[in-house]
Amino acid sequence: MQFVDREERHRVGIQTPFQRLAQQMQDILGDGGILKEVVHAGEGPLVPRDGSVCINFSGFLEYSDEPFESTTHVKYPRMMKLGRDVTVCGLELGLLTMRRGEFSRFLLQPSYAYGEMGCPPLIPPVATLLYEVHIIDFLDSAQVDEFFALSPEEQNCVPLPTLLSVVDTERSFGNRCFNQRRYEDAKDRYKQAMTLLRNREPASEEERRHIREASLPVLLNLSFTYLRLERPRKAMNYGHKALEVSPGNTKALFRCGQAYLEMKDYEKAQDYLTMAQAKKPFDPNINDSLRKLASCYKDCLDKEKEMCTKMFSGFKPDK
Repeated sequence: MQFVDREERHRVGIQTPFQRLAQQMQDILGDGGILKEVVHAGEGPLVPRDGSVCINFSGFLEYSDEPFESTTHVKYPRMMKLGRDVTVCGLELGLLTMRRGEFSRFLLQPSYAYGEMGCPPLIPPVATLLYEVHIIDFLDSAQVDEFFALSPEEQNCVPLPTLLSVVDTERSFGNRCFNQRRYEDAKDRYKQAMTLLRNREPASEEERRHIREASLPVLLNLSFTYLRLERPRKAMNYGHKALEVSPGNTKALFRCGQAYLEMKDYEKAQDYLTMAQAKKPFDPNINDSLRKLASCYKDCLDKEKEMCTKMFSGFKPDK
């Protein structure tokens, strides 16, 4: 079929696979350049124009069983910034019609794909492309981009709710990286959020209180992230900073206890884990850490006892 001349196919009424698929698709622009079929509907608002999207997608040429590009083999797809990371015009315009959780197919005419030149050696000239796209998640990062385009002086003058919204978005990016086990990236996002909060010069005591409240979850996330990075001293430091903001905070006590346990400071680990357990006596994570502490402490005492036995085994009592 693909070697039959296009005009000959049209003359005898033979349709190509993409032509048959197009009959069940919707023209989203009105010029036939981008056709869409919703396979599974999503929920919530549409992807924002300046958003960052997390997607799985595959791109196909006509008559090809294998995609020329795909992210379906990637366990944790990275966030892609619209207008920067998505380079196919038609694909970006198609994403703007999608919602979180949606799975759709798009047929892109050459003018909305790689044009007359194509993209050798993968994409031939004047190629129509099929994209299958699943929106996993997205974040509206326009406000973040606008904020970071400002000078430090201008950033300090924006309304506090704007700053807190930017910090919350940065923390959301960090949470996504953390859930994907990209702990270094998560740490960088959380530290960026903390830098924004520290650089803010509060205009009143109320602003100072709001900034302190916003810093607490970021400090707790940083402490947890450094535990995952196996850097317990850093985790302990951020846990203590969280306690300065919220004395007696259960999560902060727990993070400090975990950090001291990893540092083999068993007495301090017991102090903090016991305080955390007193606030949440049935928390399984806290209780598991206390059991681990008891086991580690017993192993430590056994090793000390064995070492002492070996040290004094060669000595004989005086007669």
